[in-house]
Amino acid sequence: MHLAYTLLWLAAMPVVLARLAWRARRQPGYLKHVGERFGRYAQPAPERLIWVHAVSVGETRAAEPLVRAMLSRWPERQVLLTHMTPTGRETARALFADEPRVLQAYLPYDIGFLSARFLRHFRPELGVVMETELWPALLRACRAQGVPVVLANARLSERSARRYARWPALTRLTLGTLAATACQTEADASRLAALGAPAVSVTGNIKFDIAPTDAQLALGEAFRSRIGGRPVVLAASTREGEEALILDAFAALAPANMLLAIVPRHPQRFDAVADLVAARGLKLQRRSDEAPVAGDTRVWLGDSMGEMFAYHAAAEVALIGGSWLPLGGQNLIEACAVGTPVIIGPHTFNFSQVAEQAIASGAALRAANAAEGVALALSLLQDCAAREQAGEAGRAFAAAHRGATVRTMAVIEAALTSPAAC
Repeated sequence: MHLAYTLLWLAAMPVVLARLAWRARRQPGYLKHVGERFGRYAQPAPERLIWVHAVSVGETRAAEPLVRAMLSRWPERQVLLTHMTPTGRETARALFADEPRVLQAYLPYDIGFLSARFLRHFRPELGVVMETELWPALLRACRAQGVPVVLANARLSERSARRYARWPALTRLTLGTLAATACQTEADASRLAALGAPAVSVTGNIKFDIAPTDAQLALGEAFRSRIGGRPVVLAASTREGEEALILDAFAALAPANMLLAIVPRHPQRFDAVADLVAARGLKLQRRSDEAPVAGDTRVWLGDSMGEMFAYHAAAEVALIGGSWLPLGGQNLIEACAVGTPVIIGPHTFNFSQVAEQAIASGAALRAANAAEGVALALSLLQDCAAREQAGEAGRAFAAAHRGATVRTMAVIEAALTSPAAC
């Protein structure tokens, strides 16, 4: 089975490399550090190292509290953060700019000898894989080299569970290599255990432990000053196809004094979203211009990374991206943490329990489509009391679910000190 998996990877390698080159057309960062994707690393490995894999931006942000807890708990160790995307790598660089003990690299493609080369170079004492990035060859190599791996902040939607269940033998073998599985919810734990994950526990969602810094809140105030007294609706972490829906609804429904701030999920799409705005005849300004937002500007494009808390703090209402098309939704916790009322669309299967809990707590509303979402935002803008109530509910909701980092660290420490890890 593993031989067949490896042969499939090798056969697909020309397509993989072509896709890498295609992505680099819009995001040149894909052409940097290419050797690392084949297990070739220039940086020396420290003596004592914990390895954390966070594939892209969302997983990297989620890993931040955990990485900081590791640095505090083990001052004699360094942490290696691995990624698969340039945006994930850039996010980590910004988050840990003040922490020299955090190293970064790309994880190699999931071919057995490349994974083994990665492990021989860095010699991690333990690996932590964030959320659902399960690579059979990598995990098999970890077991062969005696590196225990914990799946942390694990989540698995019903849709993903069905996909994994199509390959029961490979899935069970892959999950069986884990030392422990720390899940976000009971539903995630049940699905992963049914597929063969060992030592399953529910530790909660680490994203609740991500708190806005004073600098981020101050930046939010600076954004508000730049915008003036106009009401702001934020379209946060939008995905391809969603901006057009939101812009059309905004152009049809919103009064002239209302400002729409759009922050696309992927930075390589900033220019494409600007083109969508221009095609609708709406005046656009960019965050990167560092200029005051003019009174006749209708759309403010958030073309920056790592400032989502500030955007939420500057807005009266947030429309959460990824939920207006069947993409599974994006993180709504950041909005709740700063007290910004949330409106989500019908597609939140990747965050189903968090979304339902936010709705039940009064922190979020669900709309059937983008037009209804914009209409709900307008309604909230006209009802100050309802908006304040939703904002307070969001803060309480975020505060009530904190503590996952401590519980996850307990699982990681147990895996690190178990006889199998020694």
